[in-house]
Amino acid sequence: MGVHKKLMDARILLQQAPLKKSGHNKFAGYSYFELGDFLPTINQIFSRVGLCGVVSFDKELATLTITDTEDSTEIKLTSPMADANLKGCHPIQNLGAVETYTRRYLWVSAMEIVEHDALDSSAPLKEDKLIISPTQGAMDNIPPDEVQYLQEMAVELIATCEQGDPKAAWDKLEGENLDSEQKVALWTLLPSKVRAALKKAKEI
Repeated sequence: MGVHKKLMDARILLQQAPLKKSGHNKFAGYSYFELGDFLPTINQIFSRVGLCGVVSFDKELATLTITDTEDSTEIKLTSPMADANLKGCHPIQNLGAVETYTRRYLWVSAMEIVEHDALDSSAPLKEDKLIISPTQGAMDNIPPDEVQYLQEMAVELIATCEQGDPKAAWDKLEGENLDSEQKVALWTLLPSKVRAALKKAKEI
């Protein structure tokens, strides 16, 4: 059939699968797919239709290569890599956060998985409520599941700023509907150059 036809068949089969969203954004009140919600099902479907998906990373790009196991034709999807630089985390934790986040979105893109549009449906924050002063110990009272979400959000904000679009990063931050404690905790995860870029985007 060819890799393109098989991928389309795999997408249709995934749409028919009873997937459940286990991720929950407590701040904006919506659920989302985590990697483990759909990847096992994708692997089963790929085995059935004759596809194999492999994610690889280098310094600049993350690549999802989908290969037809019968004729070896391929489709490649790529995403720019970014250095998370999450404060208070070891380098391997930063790397793991970036790779997990990037793998998830490569698969979401490849399989046309429909996600919640946080920017369109979240209530905008009032501008005068954003706290932008880094505070030591801001993570101490944040539950572990919220810490993970804030870390993933920080990765996205950093990547968006490094791609030259701090205004989009600021819009993303405004759309998350964080409370004051969560905002401070998130701010402490961001390197100074990203904080400066967000402040400038806010003024614009």
